[in-house]
Amino acid sequence: MNPLNTIVGTIVGGVVLAIILIVATMGNHIIVMPAANSVIIWLHVLAGITWIGLLYYFNFIQVPGLAKAASDEGGPGGAGITKYIAPNALNWFRWGALVTWLTGAAYLLHIGQLDDAFALGMLTETVNSYALTIGIGAWLGTIMLFNVWVLIWPNQKKILGMVEATAEEIAKGKRIAFMASRSNTLMSIPLVMSMVGSHHGFVM
Repeated sequence: MNPLNTIVGTIVGGVVLAIILIVATMGNHIIVMPAANSVIIWLHVLAGITWIGLLYYFNFIQVPGLAKAASDEGGPGGAGITKYIAPNALNWFRWGALVTWLTGAAYLLHIGQLDDAFALGMLTETVNSYALTIGIGAWLGTIMLFNVWVLIWPNQKKILGMVEATAEEIAKGKRIAFMASRSNTLMSIPLVMSMVGSHHGFVM
């Protein structure tokens, strides 16, 4: 059976290919850091791509598309998206967010920087620039995770009819979910800057 026929097969195939590449290169491409660090970062980046990729899909594609569908009299409407696409996308979105945060925290814990990162590098006599930079990203990611699980997901369940809600609750939920999602999109830009900047500097 062709593994590309299913998403699970595709993911498993990608993991197998990655392992083959590691074995083929004898790990020389990750020699700059311990293997455990590399694995945690790898999982963190994969989960982060899933999370932020879906965040951008919602904000750049789905929300404008549903608005156009709603204003298109006699058009196909957006019911197919809200019934079949959005719930599945939100499932990957919220779990991607959680795994991203957990693997990021695991990495910082593994290298002994978790507390200093959340203290923005202020736990030492001189400011720990790495902890300050990555800590900004960690705090932004924490706020974004809160938005996903506490503001976006509960309100999307109302909007999509997954839980009972009045018309007033749905209208309010739409605004809350929209603003939380847009806030996360805004914060994702300096978040990525902090992730990259922790190793390369913000602007260097």
